[in-house]
Amino acid sequence: MRHGDKQNNLGRTSSHREAMLANMASSLIKHKRISTTVAKAKALRKYVEPLITKAKEDTTHSRRVVFSYLSDKEAVTELFRNVAQKIGDRPGGYTRILKTGTRLGDSAEMCMIELVDFNEAMIAAKGEKAKATRRSRRSTKKSGEEAVVAASAEKKPAAKAPKKKVEEAKAEQVVEEAHDQEVEGSTENEVAEENAEETK
Repeated sequence: MRHGDKQNNLGRTSSHREAMLANMASSLIKHKRISTTVAKAKALRKYVEPLITKAKEDTTHSRRVVFSYLSDKEAVTELFRNVAQKIGDRPGGYTRILKTGTRLGDSAEMCMIELVDFNEAMIAAKGEKAKATRRSRRSTKKSGEEAVVAASAEKKPAAKAPKKKVEEAKAEQVVEEAHDQEVEGSTENEVAEENAEETK
């Protein structure tokens, strides 16, 4: 009996299953996205995500541990150099499963499993969504009380300016007119003097 056995053996022996997951994990790390069945993708996610977490700490020990799982030098190098730098701030959830329908021969559920931080199209789309702002309904439609208050404010005539301000404005205007007259007088005198010099 298999009471409490949550591991999906995928119809394979233990050694066959381990070898298959190691190959799939190496391919995922190298190519950043692979196409497979949903059952295999879910098993691969449990297999590869702890290895990616291990790659955040770039030590000889962690490299040897990861190599004992993958047995592929190129995949280990890619994981520690490029992948670990991109996912350094992410606290887990390094892979994404996108279902693509059923397989033609046996109707198995197919999907693509990919590394989240390497899908440039989705990253760009997420950036555009973040820029968009959401407006609430209250800003576009005023409630009944607010509409009444706004209408009454529009109907009220503008308040009269205080008498002191009016008097100050008049005084400033008188001063400006006097200044303008002085300037005009001085220019007339200069013109007259110039005419007199010309006649001499």
